[in-house]
Amino acid sequence: MKVAVIVVLGVLASATLAAQQKQKPAKPANSPYLKLAEPWPDAETKLQRKIEAETRPLFLSDAPLVLTIQADFKAVNKDRYENSAARYAATISVAGSDAAIPAELGSRGHSRLRAVTCSWVPLRVMFNKARVTHTVFEGQSSLKLVTHCRDNDDFEQHVLREYLPYRIYGLLSPIAFRARLVRVTYVDSGSGKTLTTRYGMFLEDDGDVARRAGMRAVDLPRVLFKDLDQESLTTMALFEYMIANTDVSIVKLHNVKLMVTEQRTIYPVPYDFDYSGLVNTPYAVADPRLGIVSVRDRLYRGPCKSDAEFTQVLEKFRARKAEIFGLYDSLPDLNPGYRKQARSYLEEFYSAMEPNRVKGTLVDGCRREGGM
Repeated sequence: MKVAVIVVLGVLASATLAAQQKQKPAKPANSPYLKLAEPWPDAETKLQRKIEAETRPLFLSDAPLVLTIQADFKAVNKDRYENSAARYAATISVAGSDAAIPAELGSRGHSRLRAVTCSWVPLRVMFNKARVTHTVFEGQSSLKLVTHCRDNDDFEQHVLREYLPYRIYGLLSPIAFRARLVRVTYVDSGSGKTLTTRYGMFLEDDGDVARRAGMRAVDLPRVLFKDLDQESLTTMALFEYMIANTDVSIVKLHNVKLMVTEQRTIYPVPYDFDYSGLVNTPYAVADPRLGIVSVRDRLYRGPCKSDAEFTQVLEKFRARKAEIFGLYDSLPDLNPGYRKQARSYLEEFYSAMEPNRVKGTLVDGCRREGGM
């Protein structure tokens, strides 16, 4: 009898372990140095890849794309495991097209993956490239979809708020993630019931960001300021200061992607701005180790530079000011009160970046650290 019990318990334990492994698979080993050592394509191939990446249909328009996504969202929104390998069948219908596009959904993310933060998980949408030819998703195989987090108007507004910093950085740097707003109707595949219709946004694949720049996306660990292209680094650091985002780490590769040229020059590219003071989500809190009280408090965490060096990079910000402010008038569904607040918040940055104030704002008291 004891032997039988032990056998049953062993079977149950094995089944439980197998289920856990299915839900929480081991993350595959990262081999950045192997990728870095791969041979580079010839100039003609690089140019062809650049053109293909630049002309992906999804990112050729700034108009919100209207979609219907049908899937088992009850199961999808229960998948709260980081790096989960679970995939859920889905179909995507684009407004104006009769054909339903087959896809798979997976959960992703970190803080927004927690149920206490978001009732809707951030999604990864995966396509079979052969099945999306001649559609708006042509050339795509895997895309991040930023969802509305919680099904109410306030959280939907935060999608629009976070979309705009992507557009801002695209004005300041040619090496930037593109984003495309989508208006998504979510339908439960079991019942056929419409669950909600909300704004979301697709983020460009990091491989395409790299191809557009003639670079390669590589997750190099423990990179310091001195290892990076200095103008690009300073541009990113000033942008993060502009939007008051301290939720970024180059050393830990948190909310930043590294792009490497054939000559081994490394460029940082930021993403994920929901913890910034400009976006100001209700769940964003300041890291107490940084000595700031609120995410609205600006803190410069980039490399220390001279007044002249900062001023040189800031010329890009000043030259693009009208376009940056214009972005906030380009979204008719953006809350008017927030539009006014955001413009005021950005104006504070520009005021602090006046030539006679740069030294006091950025140079004096800059934290001389090797990285962030």
